[in-house]
Amino acid sequence: MNRIDKKFKELKEQGKKALITYISAGDPTIEKSEKFIYALEEGGADIIELGIPFSDPLADGPVIQEAGLRSIGGGFNFGKLEELVGNIRKNSQIPLVVMVYYSSIICYGTKEFVDLMVKIDVDGVIIPDLPYEEYDEVKPYIDKTDLCMIPLVAVTSGDRVPMLVKEAKGFVYCVSTLGVTGGQSNFDKRIDDFLAEVKKYSPVPVCIGFGISKKADCDRFNKIGDGCIVGSAVIREINKSGGDEKAVKAFAESLVK
Repeated sequence: MNRIDKKFKELKEQGKKALITYISAGDPTIEKSEKFIYALEEGGADIIELGIPFSDPLADGPVIQEAGLRSIGGGFNFGKLEELVGNIRKNSQIPLVVMVYYSSIICYGTKEFVDLMVKIDVDGVIIPDLPYEEYDEVKPYIDKTDLCMIPLVAVTSGDRVPMLVKEAKGFVYCVSTLGVTGGQSNFDKRIDDFLAEVKKYSPVPVCIGFGISKKADCDRFNKIGDGCIVGSAVIREINKSGGDEKAVKAFAESLVK
């Protein structure tokens, strides 16, 4: 069983909801990224989303864009990802999900990318700019592995929801608002009904992201969904604290206590 599935099974048995936290891999260095992951795990994060920096990230707001540019400026690439995850796996079995834009996969090679994900022992992938109609470019390779291909759905998905989630693995990523990441809790007014609708069709847990930045947000959506995804707020805390791992741990704790 994939680590993501195991984690959600454990959480369900404990009557808890998932906290999924995001960092931009390699920001500011792979050494610091590794330490931030341990800090987040110690603070209560259940799953870590590792963002692969990209020069034209369509779904990411300014906070994550700037983190990605710092990572790119530091020379981060798939080879560095292999080093980072390799180091993490020596110390932690926390589920790891790689968020990567399809252009990066094409440049690296689709089969080669999937082979790398298996080799370095990550658990899932999110490809935000890959439309459902083009899943066959990647999915046949992933289906031969234990990797979870995690779909994104939004309130604008409408009648496409059953199709988008029918083969989901790991969890479904629900987008809370129109626009990019990092919004200040300006959630779409349709989101509560939409979450309930997605849960009707999803064979896996349903989690929500974009604009989740504090415990009140998590409490609100955990009443409906199966977990919350916090990204830009983590990076803001990293920046505000000057990369202090204790502050990063404390921030994660503040979301769950």
